[in-house]
Amino acid sequence: MKFLLTLVAAVMFSVAAHAAPPTDESIDSLLTATKTQRTLEAVLSSMDQLMRQSQAAATRGQPLSAQQQRVADAVSARMFQVIREELSWFNMRPVYIQIYRESFTQEEVEGVLAFYTSPAGVAFVEKMPVVVQRSPQIMQGRMEPMFTRMQAEMRQAIEDTKRPAQ
Repeated sequence: MKFLLTLVAAVMFSVAAHAAPPTDESIDSLLTATKTQRTLEAVLSSMDQLMRQSQAAATRGQPLSAQQQRVADAVSARMFQVIREELSWFNMRPVYIQIYRESFTQEEVEGVLAFYTSPAGVAFVEKMPVVVQRSPQIMQGRMEPMFTRMQAEMRQAIEDTKRPAQ
């Protein structure tokens, strides 16, 4: 009986140890290995460009006076400053740590970290920005033929509705 209780306790301790939440240090190591801060900064930079493009699109065809342009630029700069401050690494790091802690066990973080610190994982992290950048470019080339086919199918469907039912 004593052996059985010891065995059950050992199994329960083992399961609890495997399901332990990850430490902040291990999550920090993973965030560093995956270059999450760099990715966040790239997203913020993309948001800045998108905001500038949106502003230009909003005023397209309507010339702004020098004063209006200064005001528009100032508003955009202030808005983006708020975004940059709120989504700064200083503010987002604790959010990432909380999400990772709630989503992964220590064992899972260690496994993922082992991949990202391996040569393949390092290459993956280094090459992902290129993959993300190239994906829309390549997809654009795939979209045009798809839209052409969809238009042809739509025209055919319209023609089919014009024919009398047989």
